[in-house]
Amino acid sequence: MTEPKFSDLLRQHAFLRFWLTRLAGTAANQMLMVAVGWQMYELTGSAWDLGLVGLYQFAPMLLFTLVAGYAADHFNRARIVALAMACQWLVAVILALASYTVSGADGSAHIGWLSRELLLVLSVVLGLARAFQMPAQQALIALLVPAQLLPRAMAFSASGMQAAVIAGPALGGLLFVAGASVVYLTCALLFTIGIVLALRLKYGHLRVPYERPTIASLLAGVAFISQRKVLLGAVSLDLFAVLLGGATALLPMFAKDILHVGAWGLGLLRGAPAIGALVSSVVLTRWPLRTRVGPILMSAVAIFGLAMIVFGVSENFVLSLIALAITGAADMVSVVIRQSLVQLETPNEMRGRVSAVNSVFIGASNQLGEFESGATAAWLGPVGSVVVGGVGTVIIALMWFRLFPTLAQRDELAPQSVSLETKKPGD
Repeated sequence: MTEPKFSDLLRQHAFLRFWLTRLAGTAANQMLMVAVGWQMYELTGSAWDLGLVGLYQFAPMLLFTLVAGYAADHFNRARIVALAMACQWLVAVILALASYTVSGADGSAHIGWLSRELLLVLSVVLGLARAFQMPAQQALIALLVPAQLLPRAMAFSASGMQAAVIAGPALGGLLFVAGASVVYLTCALLFTIGIVLALRLKYGHLRVPYERPTIASLLAGVAFISQRKVLLGAVSLDLFAVLLGGATALLPMFAKDILHVGAWGLGLLRGAPAIGALVSSVVLTRWPLRTRVGPILMSAVAIFGLAMIVFGVSENFVLSLIALAITGAADMVSVVIRQSLVQLETPNEMRGRVSAVNSVFIGASNQLGEFESGATAAWLGPVGSVVVGGVGTVIIALMWFRLFPTLAQRDELAPQSVSLETKKPGD
């Protein structure tokens, strides 16, 4: 078999349009979350409320993910992505209007009708939109490129996402100086671009025969993963590692109270993991992983935990940025391996539901992890919360070596002789 080249990937025009769609949507979402987190902390000064923002986003993802997976397997996935972005566009517009600053008669400035309750309600809407967007988006990529190009496509797609994660928070932090409404309007513009690109995305839609939704059909993705120890180990490892080791919700506290760098510093802290992830994804695009993927996955998670410990104890802004960049690089290795395994081990008619379950794990590790960070920070303080989480992540990586030996000993992502389209669920 001829070794696929990077130039072969660039010839996949549908994939490139998908890449640009994801780029615009991710940048807008990241800017949105920076502004929401900063405004919540300005309004309440509470670590608990920062954690609630993550919890309120996760709740609808948990409740609707099985329905979202079923929808991704039975309806046009590109249109589902466009609709989800339209909901996020609406949230951005509402927040822009709510955050509009007016001047009082005494010369003081008053923020419109923004409130803690509004931020939490809109966090639920964002979580609902993401619940439908993520499974459809994840399940799309395997239909846009040949199987042999999938690992490169995963890494290249991740590089675009991480570039957006870098630019989004940094630009959001800078635009915040001009006012929160400017940030939200910029988000709305980017979501508009993403919606247009998604609606223009054409692909060979492989229709799944209609089946009436039942408990069994909705839970098919859960059953599929639970019966395959490699997939179960990979997605659960990410869940517990990022659940314990994440510190995104606490970054406003570190920026304001520990590192004393303000909103612009918060943007850089939010973007630092993405810088490391971008470098890692570019390397993986150029030199994709071919062997020892299991041990590499476990090692990457352990490195993530160690870097989080360094970030937790650091009082130096530059060292904190470096530590966060290392967490991003390690996490990207984990993401590419895990996402490639999920797509290569799953037939098309099941990818939506399997991706939905994977999305719950991602959402739990991110949004629920933000709630966990906020709750433990209210008890131990931000430094104690991050350090304890980092130690827990290292322990999880060591435990998974013994609990999932098949994953720990996995060599290749998929045998070269197995085609993505001919591979059956039991293979």
